Amino acid sequence: MKNITKLGLSLAVIFGLTACGANSNAPANETPAKEEAVVEETKTATNDPLADKDVIKVGVVGENNEAWEDVAARYKEGTGKTLEIVRFSEYREPNEALLSGDIDINAFQHKKFLEDFNAAAGSDIVAIADTVIAPLGIYSSKITDLADLTDGARIAIPDDPTNGARSLFLLQSAGLIEVSGSEGDAITVNEITANPRNFEIIELSAAQTARSLDDVDIACVNSGIAVDAGFIPTEDAIFLEDGNDPNKEIYVNVIATVPSNADSETLKDFIDNYYYTDQTKKVIEESTKGSSIVVW
Repeated sequence: MKNITKLGLSLAVIFGLTACGANSNAPANETPAKEEAVVEETKTATNDPLADKDVIKVGVVGENNEAWEDVAARYKEGTGKTLEIVRFSEYREPNEALLSGDIDINAFQHKKFLEDFNAAAGSDIVAIADTVIAPLGIYSSKITDLADLTDGARIAIPDDPTNGARSLFLLQSAGLIEVSGSEGDAITVNEITANPRNFEIIELSAAQTARSLDDVDIACVNSGIAVDAGFIPTEDAIFLEDGNDPNKEIYVNVIATVPSNADSETLKDFIDNYYYTDQTKKVIEESTKGSSIVVW
């Protein structure tokens, strides 16, 4: 009888443990499923949106892009992926293409231009890497020295708010006019406080400034536009912005993208291992004859 009692107790204990195990296993099996779903959701949310793309598109302005072509060749060799250079003629276009998803990054604008574009467009394009400072210059097909500029001369400047203001400060640095405000302020021709020689300021699309040189006496031309027109800024500009001036930090050019790509490991690898290299520096210096100043 004692043996039967002991056996009964043993079976009761076994059944009890089995029941407890069954009760504890049910929620235990559900928890990992929920955790897996959360992990998968997090993984999807933080996934690199460019990881599976075989072609990365970069928007630029102008035709002369030797440095980007060299980077693209090295990127193809190193990763098997293509860096496609998409060329635009107007300054707003690469940002609009970025916002519409037609390109993945762009590299044409300085920090001040990007800041002003975002403010005007209500966009949130972000800079993810600094590239160069490309000094703004004064060019002419009629004179070789500003001392030869006659009273009432016609002066072309870019009509976009950022480069227009930058040009007015450049003309002030050259001693031609006086303006109110400090470098980086969004001034217009209305902020010209002194124009004793009655220069006529003509506002044109930045892309047209170099082409206007047959019709005006001098023009303020962005470096990239000048290079496309066949000029070597350090040699052909009759007055050139000081790219080493710390006040020009706002004119550092950047690589930019949309926020969803800002943390992309694909872009980080591209910038760190293919753009930020001594080879890129060498091509920039050679192709611009030292006119563009590398800042990384």
